[in-house]
Amino acid sequence: MCPCVCLCLRVRGLRRPPGPPQASHSTGMSQDATVPPISPPEEDLKSTIVSLKKAHPALGIAKLHALLLSENPAWTVSEKRVRRILNAEGLIHQQNRGVAAAASGPSPSSTAVSSLYPSSTLVEGLDVAKWTTAIEVEYFGRQRGKGLIAKEPIPEGQVVWKEDPFITAPEWDIYDLQVTSRACAYCTTPLTNSSLVLRCPATASSSSLSSSSPSAQPCPARFCNRLCLKRSEKTHPLVCPTQNPASVPLLAFARKHAWMALHALTQCAARLLLAQQQQTTTGGAGSEGALRDDWRVYRALAELGMEERARGSWLHGAEPDRATWQAAHTAFVQAFVLPPDTASQKKLAKLLKRPPPKDVADALFTYDGFLHGLGRMSLNLEAHGGLYTLHSHLNHSCRPNVAVRHLDQRTALSRITIVAKRDIAAGEELLVTYVDPALGVRGRRSQLGAWGFGECDCDRCVEEEEESKVSSSAAAAAEAEEALATI
Repeated sequence: MCPCVCLCLRVRGLRRPPGPPQASHSTGMSQDATVPPISPPEEDLKSTIVSLKKAHPALGIAKLHALLLSENPAWTVSEKRVRRILNAEGLIHQQNRGVAAAASGPSPSSTAVSSLYPSSTLVEGLDVAKWTTAIEVEYFGRQRGKGLIAKEPIPEGQVVWKEDPFITAPEWDIYDLQVTSRACAYCTTPLTNSSLVLRCPATASSSSLSSSSPSAQPCPARFCNRLCLKRSEKTHPLVCPTQNPASVPLLAFARKHAWMALHALTQCAARLLLAQQQQTTTGGAGSEGALRDDWRVYRALAELGMEERARGSWLHGAEPDRATWQAAHTAFVQAFVLPPDTASQKKLAKLLKRPPPKDVADALFTYDGFLHGLGRMSLNLEAHGGLYTLHSHLNHSCRPNVAVRHLDQRTALSRITIVAKRDIAAGEELLVTYVDPALGVRGRRSQLGAWGFGECDCDRCVEEEEESKVSSSAAAAAEAEEALATI
């Protein structure tokens, strides 16, 4: 999902960047007029737009915008502001919400950009009631994706839900505490001298290491209590240096490059591969359900591959470091598929007695699947490194109505709490911010554009853009008046 990469990518109201600038509209004023255009109050603008739309229901956004300006020559109003009001008033068909093209059709340049938008799907069979009964999931369309809608009024300050992570790939200072036995290897909470703290059961003694692979070493993992140890069984064995020494180079590579997305993808792969083994340990019909449930969550995450991101504005025209991508892919495959030495291969074989289904293997371990997996992690990780099933549905606004907090700092640091920042009405979408809210509109849009989200036109961005245009027009009028005075 920060920037809050609690990034679901899937930003409320984000549109494809505009095509070539349109010809300026005539204001009907003389050339020497110095009165700058004004930005109309929201209520006046809304009532005017609604009236025009009802009088001309066949007009698209672009033509309606032109008509608005022709009938109100003293106003300065952007097309984005018109679109936002039409959306809010339900005057654009649901299937067109979030679509970048105007009614007259997309420009060639915008069509090219549209392929850079992240894609996402709904999680099949997701039971939201496990977390809360106050919200529901809604799918808005291809570009905007999915989101969370309030089913009932939510007052300011109310806890909407709490959620434990699907996987954790914590910030590197916390990771360093984990690998030095000073933080829980599951929930990331800093450890105390409590008698409840447990070591990794597979921690090898010096004698048992003699028959291990060259990279084998005692596992430094410690856990808060038996519950954290039990929950860690979903991922830890495959990233344990004692049980799977082939994972050591991969995790070292991720740490060296401070690559949180690679670390997160490693944890996801470990969870999916170990879920596949439950048929061996539990037996019985339907025992593949654990893998399929986890796979549905993973596949439904918003994703944009590394190559697709590179074609956008992420690197500002620079060439991506494909050599590093390829080296990471090699380490990833060696950790989970084909370790480089025989001893490590035998250890991995003990953990993975059943290979994953072909669709899972292809999506994880082919080079293209790997790059798309990295994209999934980058877009959906919460700011502190957790990946959360329900949280990953949250869309963006530069004026969010919910906040993500880590309130259980002494018992479960990785657990998140979603809190309402203001009153939220029934039917309203829950929104977080993906970027630093202290930035100006240009800075926020630049950060969002780097992730393939297009240009943000949330309420705050539209208002600040309008204010900037009014200020620029006033400054230009003042300069013109000053120039005329000197003649």
